[in-house]
Amino acid sequence: MQRLIQLSNLYFSLPTPKFKRYLFAQIDFKSKLIGILGQRGVGKTTLIRQIAQHYGLKSSKMLYISADNVRKKLSDIAIEFSALGGELLIIDEVHKANDFALELKTMYDFVDIKVIFSGSSALELENSKVDLSRRSLFYELGSLSFREFLAIKYEIDLVPLLLEDILENHQEIAQSVKQKFKPLEYFNHYRAYGSYPFFTEGELGYNLRLNEIMNIILDSEVATIYNVDSDKINTIRKLLHLLCSSVPLELNIQKLAQSSEISRNTLYSYLYYLKKANLIEIIGGNFKNKKLLNKPDKIYLDNINLYNILCSDKNSGTARESFFVSQLKELHDIKYSNIGDFKVDDRYVFEVGGKNKGFKQIKDIPDSFVVADDIEIGFGAKIPLWMFGLMY
Repeated sequence: MQRLIQLSNLYFSLPTPKFKRYLFAQIDFKSKLIGILGQRGVGKTTLIRQIAQHYGLKSSKMLYISADNVRKKLSDIAIEFSALGGELLIIDEVHKANDFALELKTMYDFVDIKVIFSGSSALELENSKVDLSRRSLFYELGSLSFREFLAIKYEIDLVPLLLEDILENHQEIAQSVKQKFKPLEYFNHYRAYGSYPFFTEGELGYNLRLNEIMNIILDSEVATIYNVDSDKINTIRKLLHLLCSSVPLELNIQKLAQSSEISRNTLYSYLYYLKKANLIEIIGGNFKNKKLLNKPDKIYLDNINLYNILCSDKNSGTARESFFVSQLKELHDIKYSNIGDFKVDDRYVFEVGGKNKGFKQIKDIPDSFVVADDIEIGFGAKIPLWMFGLMY
């Protein structure tokens, strides 16, 4: 325990960013058991330190441990720390611990201590033998929005926009933003290295680190959680590269399965794994029992930066649509639309394209809009793509 306390003190002595991710405001701090899930690299460790500091406890009352760095049972650590007067236990990388769900249940039921834990977004919590849904509040942390990138990189603090604000007042918003910074210049920076907060540790090595993180997600988390052999992980990696070069509207599941040299059913399972790991986003298709049941309408990489490391020849239209989906999915329901590219909240129709994109596909459709890349200010129902990054 003494060694764990020493390491914990080092953790809490680290400088903590003042800026808090969008998820911080959603946390119910009264809960005894809080789970923060998310893809590796999105900032879970920093977020849980900020959550811990919110309680205002003395450092002697808090203990941070990483589950991949302890040999004792998590519940035994909780019991011992509680006996020493501990009030808050933070467990990072909980998916690395044996029987983690049972250990968390034991702590909740028998130990007088608050627990905050982080874990991979690929965790199969809903299929766990131990039901944590009645005990724990789960939150999922996504990649950085353009707004969050601006706050961290340039200390530009913008109030999150509602979708309705953008649709009704985008010209006025764009004029206001232009007085603070050049939106297209900074948006290009975001495209290059803005989806993950570790850009603060160096922009030149950003893609190398992102590639390393993606490999860890596949080789460690997906392989372990779904019991996938290493040779099959290479097939999943190949699948990611194939998805990267595919145009969503031309997605052919049978051809994709043949190119990956796997069956259609196996392909659906792999797509499920990648979706759960937050490496891809799927529009359409239903999930059940760890499988995708029917053909998805569109498939994208989870965020725009993944295209930089996976695509030797990325399609600009696909990357644009991926950004749009990544920024709206946190707060809105997105579906495929036969007219236009997407239908949002069963009301609004959006067609996403370049700066010269017209209204031909959505002509005379109520509540329809063109989302155009490479423009600073829109007009009428034509809205700049970058502005949808200011929503969370």
